[in-house]
Amino acid sequence: MPTKKEILTTPIQHIDIKQHNVVPLVDAMAHMAYSSRDLNRAAKIYEMMLQDKDCGVILCLAGSLISAGLKQIFIDLIRNNMVDAIVSTGANIVDQDFFEALGFKHYIASEDYKYGAHDADLRDLAIDRIYDTFIDEDELRICDETTKIIADSLEPRAYSSREFIVAMGEYLVKNGKTPAAGGVDSIVLAAYEKNVPIFCPAFSDCSAGFGLVAHQHHRAGKPVVAIDSAKDFYEITKIKLENPVTGLLMVGGGVPKNFAQDIVVAAEVLLGDDADVAMHKYAIQITVADSRDGALSGSTLKEASSWGKVDLAWEQMVYAEATMALPLITGYAFHKNAQAARTGKNFASLLEPVTA
Repeated sequence: MPTKKEILTTPIQHIDIKQHNVVPLVDAMAHMAYSSRDLNRAAKIYEMMLQDKDCGVILCLAGSLISAGLKQIFIDLIRNNMVDAIVSTGANIVDQDFFEALGFKHYIASEDYKYGAHDADLRDLAIDRIYDTFIDEDELRICDETTKIIADSLEPRAYSSREFIVAMGEYLVKNGKTPAAGGVDSIVLAAYEKNVPIFCPAFSDCSAGFGLVAHQHHRAGKPVVAIDSAKDFYEITKIKLENPVTGLLMVGGGVPKNFAQDIVVAAEVLLGDDADVAMHKYAIQITVADSRDGALSGSTLKEASSWGKVDLAWEQMVYAEATMALPLITGYAFHKNAQAARTGKNFASLLEPVTA
């Protein structure tokens, strides 16, 4: 059996859309069929979102994306004003992005490991497997502990996940975990610096959950930091109320997809039944799920229109795996310079500042 050091040798490298001009390739796909033509239309819809100066772009992330090598794309979207708010699973933001911001890495698993034949051996070595990717469990425990340290530093009260993630960004700056200080860039840091709010509606379902559990356990009988999911919902609904024109770029489905779509209905609830709340004007979903099992990830955008959430004029489902489709869609918009005249919406300024 190889040692842990021998197994964790080849880090995942995050693809950089800035280095690959995919415009001719994606344009050529318009003259093909099936998913290629769908992807071309999605790329053009994303370009339209960015050129529409009234549109607030909401990025939704589900599935194991940062560990798969997509982190730099999301950082570039934030830093180039190509996204105004993010709704994500906690794993992408904490276990994977913040984890790497702390100085750790994800590793490529060889063919011998990715089908599970040696999972018991990996367990003995404290190596966790994400399909064909490895993560060091001992380092992940440090990430858990860091979220506890952050929770311990905050005033005991209820926070939205957005507020807690702001505190995570502040932690990175204060502790030298930035490119300027010799560290690496991250989604959490970029969003903190660009005032792009990040919401994780199921925030306890990730490494932060372990930190918060430990925080509350060690403060038994005393006031504690807690995550208020209703506050999350209210905060992102306030964004819709203040910026009626919105577009969704959704990678995967699940809770982030539904959460972001539901803000249209929530805005109607707050304004009254007679309110004319605009549906999401643009919507793209990249997924490999379909509707046969009734799962949320496979529900179509046309179905969402029946709920009054998504307008049908500019929506596109792309049935493709995210690591292949997302670089093409975002790279197309980037190299078409669709963001050139765009400024960030600074949605964080609409919400409560975070105070320790």
